[in-house]
Amino acid sequence: MRGAGPRAERAGKGRFRRSRAREERADFVQAAVAATLVGLFVVLALLEVPIAFSLGLSALATVLLFLPGQGLAILAHQVVGSLMHESLMAIPLFIAAGLAFSRSGVASRLVRLARLMVGGLPGGLGVVAVAVSMFFAAMSGSGPATVAAIGSLMIPALAENGYDRGFAAGLLAASGGLGIIIPPSIAMVIYGLLAEENVLHLFIAGVLPGVVVGVALIGYTVWASWRRGYGSAAQRVARGELPRALVGALPGLAAPVVILVCIYGGFSSPTRVAAVAVVYAVVVDLVFYRDLGLRALIGVFRQAAVVSSQVLVIVAAASLFAWVLEDQGITTAAVTWMSHLPAPRWAMLLLINAALLAAGCVADAISIYYIFVPILLPVVKHLGVSPLHFGVILAVNLAIGQVTPPVGVNLFVACGVAKLPLERVSRAAMPFILAEVAALGVIVFCPALSEALLRLLPGGIRG
Repeated sequence: MRGAGPRAERAGKGRFRRSRAREERADFVQAAVAATLVGLFVVLALLEVPIAFSLGLSALATVLLFLPGQGLAILAHQVVGSLMHESLMAIPLFIAAGLAFSRSGVASRLVRLARLMVGGLPGGLGVVAVAVSMFFAAMSGSGPATVAAIGSLMIPALAENGYDRGFAAGLLAASGGLGIIIPPSIAMVIYGLLAEENVLHLFIAGVLPGVVVGVALIGYTVWASWRRGYGSAAQRVARGELPRALVGALPGLAAPVVILVCIYGGFSSPTRVAAVAVVYAVVVDLVFYRDLGLRALIGVFRQAAVVSSQVLVIVAAASLFAWVLEDQGITTAAVTWMSHLPAPRWAMLLLINAALLAAGCVADAISIYYIFVPILLPVVKHLGVSPLHFGVILAVNLAIGQVTPPVGVNLFVACGVAKLPLERVSRAAMPFILAEVAALGVIVFCPALSEALLRLLPGGIRG
């Protein structure tokens, strides 16, 4: 019996060593999976492989290497499951509404009205560009669509009135990012799906922060225009011209109001709001403008189908990438590590925003949502940030990311419209990016901006 104690002790030590060895092997496999997944993605991205294929191929290769017996079946199930959500039906509808508005002459009429009102003031045309971008963002839900529609009208007009063409392109690239923040926002639909938050509440939460970003852009535009002498020439407005322009622009001005009324009026899903937006866009053209014929309308829906398919391919690929992170415990490990960092709340928020801004420089918005939301959402909840407010913070970060090289999609659209090299537009956009970062700081530390309009809903819903 005297030898039982030492034998039990040795057995216990043996079990501990075996358990420790298993944990070390598991940690090694987890690190190998993370290195393979991220490494393949980085290599493919550097080779300029499209983002959807970079995400999908890196996830596929990682699964086949580390889960060889069941990988393909799991991937197929994950792809199908990622697209089986009703909220995703809103994406093609919002895209169709934005295309219909852009081709029906709404944008040109909004620009004409705004030019008559403030175009002759110092920086007036720049203010017009931002203001009209805000209105158009509330119709299209897309940053690139806003840059293409408003930029094709405003960049030539700004250049003709003495503005530097690079300045004009940078301004429109930054203003287009408002399409991610101001409702309806396709990005908010994706976030609501991942965070299991009410998409319509996210739409409402984005209104005031979108206005804050717009005001920041207007503030810098007016200051820079005053210093450089842009837009200081007075313009003559013919008698009755302003009322006629107002009447012509009213259907477009009413579009954001119609969408917000639908949201506040109790529409239960973003898909229904998107359907109303499409119907409104078509009716406005048929009744008031008549710029779209049957052939053009068919072209709108055809292009909406093409763009939507591109978006959904990215959704499917990004969901595969995110699933590998989650399945192998990488997401949980990252959450645990971040939650135990010895840093105050304000420093953690700055760190999170810095990471999101850096990610926006190298990846598209949808990919960032699928990769970062599962990691950061538990962390910000631990910090006392509501999921609704974090959705707005994330949207503002990604709006800035659309303007930052090397993959800022708004930059490429603005370069194409202005016919300028990327380097020149990137330099011109930098002050606008800094203005947006300043607005981001206000939004991050002032959650009331996201919650104020939500309190007006029945029951005073908050984030």
